[in-house]
Amino acid sequence: MSTPLPRRYLSGIAIALLAIVPARGDDRSTAIRARMQAFVDSGEIAGAVTVVGRKDAIVSYEAVGLQNLETRTPMAKDTLFRIASMTKPVTAIGIMILADEGKLKVEDPVEKYLPEFRGQMLVAERGRETITLKKLSRPITLRDLLTHTSGLPSGMPPGLSDLYIKRNHTLAEGIMAFSQRPLDFEPGSKWAYCNPGIDTLGRIIEVASHQFYEDFLRTRIFAPLGMTETTFYPNAAQLERAAVTYGKSNGKLVPTPNTIIGSPVGARYAVPAGGLYSTGADLARLYQMMLNRGALGSSRILSPEAVATMTKVQTGDLKCGFVDGMSFGYGWAVVREPKGVTGMFSPGSYGHGGAFGTQAWLDPTQDLFVILLIQRTGLTNSDASPMRQALREAAVAAVKG
Repeated sequence: MSTPLPRRYLSGIAIALLAIVPARGDDRSTAIRARMQAFVDSGEIAGAVTVVGRKDAIVSYEAVGLQNLETRTPMAKDTLFRIASMTKPVTAIGIMILADEGKLKVEDPVEKYLPEFRGQMLVAERGRETITLKKLSRPITLRDLLTHTSGLPSGMPPGLSDLYIKRNHTLAEGIMAFSQRPLDFEPGSKWAYCNPGIDTLGRIIEVASHQFYEDFLRTRIFAPLGMTETTFYPNAAQLERAAVTYGKSNGKLVPTPNTIIGSPVGARYAVPAGGLYSTGADLARLYQMMLNRGALGSSRILSPEAVATMTKVQTGDLKCGFVDGMSFGYGWAVVREPKGVTGMFSPGSYGHGGAFGTQAWLDPTQDLFVILLIQRTGLTNSDASPMRQALREAAVAAVKG
């Protein structure tokens, strides 16, 4: 039998949806566990949680290694992880909820909701001591933000370079600073991964919904799906169950807890581009909702049309992503041509990774989702990491049986 999600995280219809898959489930889960244990044994990661499933079932749910090397705390299935940029598709889901309700359109200019973006300029030329600016051919749209084609600078503005570390400004304050910077390129003309662009979408959610960004996601996504452990601001008890983040120094894993994104304790800035904590069980529900075309049990989060729109190629022939064969939808990386580390997936598969090595992929054609939760900094290219490829190969083999 396959491994079910812990019952204390499930209720009502969700229990039925996350049913156990019969037939050789233990063998499949054992193979996945062995592939990940090898990376623990080699000292690449302290531990990992993996979930492989279908739209209505869990095929494998495993925890290997340690949550904390110093205390020798074993990794548990309910361990919390900083999922970093896996937050981005969740922010995009928030935007699409509002689009479904007619409260915004993805083709709308950003300035319709955030007047501070009016009159933005483009960098025409950079000299040693001067910058020449020119007018944009058109304003930035929400679509540009969703696809990382806005031209907004990807770094933090002067004076806010530590925004993600100190987290001591409101979302409105941070976005005001982003809006005053000239663009690097004409909107829609290039692809460039952009955290400030996704944060701007978070602020648009606040304006269009008349709720704080965090509250909107909690009430419209997390609560309906039973994602009780998913939060920007974990409490003390949850932080006790959070995996320690490690980097490498002199070939050994060493704690690097507050790199890239600082502590959530006392934070005011949620980081829509990467601030969520979550668990394998919670994320499984989110991805099953997506594979079920926007619904899980009696809870409908998105229309089927919204799911189809945000998970198809929206970037044309632009070169996108960090591995070959990729494109982008709305908040999701989309496989245009399976090759290399995505070679086991179908065209049209979609997903997203995070800065601490986490990743999820969904393949509607094979009715498959794959979740990898680790906490590791310093990977050369985590999108192409051997850990992710090993899990993907094992996951596809598991669902094919």
